[in-house]
Amino acid sequence: MSAQVSPSHSRYRSIFTPRSRRERRENFESYYEFTVRRDGEVLEAERDLTRKREILAAFRANPVRSRKPLADPESFYRNYVKLRDDPEKMDRKTLLLTFLYKFARHEWVGITAAWSRVPPIPKAKTTTEKISKYHLCEEFSHIRLFHEMFRTFHLDRVEWVPLGKWMSRVYRVFPWMPEAVMSPPAFVSELMGLTLYLAIDARLQEIFADEPEARDRCRALLREIMTDEMGHVGQRRNYIGPIGLKVSWWMIEPMFRAFYRDIPESRLLFDIEEMIAQGKAFDYGIMPPDVIAKSWIPSYCGGQS
Repeated sequence: MSAQVSPSHSRYRSIFTPRSRRERRENFESYYEFTVRRDGEVLEAERDLTRKREILAAFRANPVRSRKPLADPESFYRNYVKLRDDPEKMDRKTLLLTFLYKFARHEWVGITAAWSRVPPIPKAKTTTEKISKYHLCEEFSHIRLFHEMFRTFHLDRVEWVPLGKWMSRVYRVFPWMPEAVMSPPAFVSELMGLTLYLAIDARLQEIFADEPEARDRCRALLREIMTDEMGHVGQRRNYIGPIGLKVSWWMIEPMFRAFYRDIPESRLLFDIEEMIAQGKAFDYGIMPPDVIAKSWIPSYCGGQS
């Protein structure tokens, strides 16, 4: 597990840093307090949070749209649920947007399946149950932010479509697994998402350079998601003990490869090897300073003593 070691220049410790039971308990409480302060109250019926609703309303009250539509909007609609055209011949803007939908769709299916597994806040008996409800509400808010990204590029006909029977069944069963079994893949999934958001941010900067206003709006929407996801990585890490930590590290490569193999656009947009390396060596020093300033980091990863 040598790739776990954080770069020497970073003031943060590796996400794979061991923690004690006391630190585990303290960090769950710290994360919950941070989340309530940041998100406000849970809106159970709407699967939303009061502060997240305000943030989305502010974006929508000041809409930004690209100066011109995509070169071939119908190419997006033809490929966004399932890739039908040769991706090598697709416009890179469209390719990135169809990838974003496919990635967010996996998130949407997973959180929809998990929703009934987590009790409402008034019935939650533990801090971790309360955290899980906030976590899912944050994820639903991310789908709304992704939807706003599509609207930024005049894509107003996007629908959230369930996955196939086999993958939908996997997502339905996963939340009911014992915590010891579920925690490593759940943690790796969050880690994969965070490294991907960094890559998406770079691709937005590059591919939409000729649409600066729309590009910056999408990056602002993405920053809202990244700030939550950075906290989710630490929160999921906090569940895992020494054995689960080793299992998680070894799961990074096969899980990353399997996920990106399922979305064909990936190989034309991202350096999968680099993201795998980032996952194995992850510390918070690779995150943008503005995201770090607004997010939560486990105390045992928060800096060299």
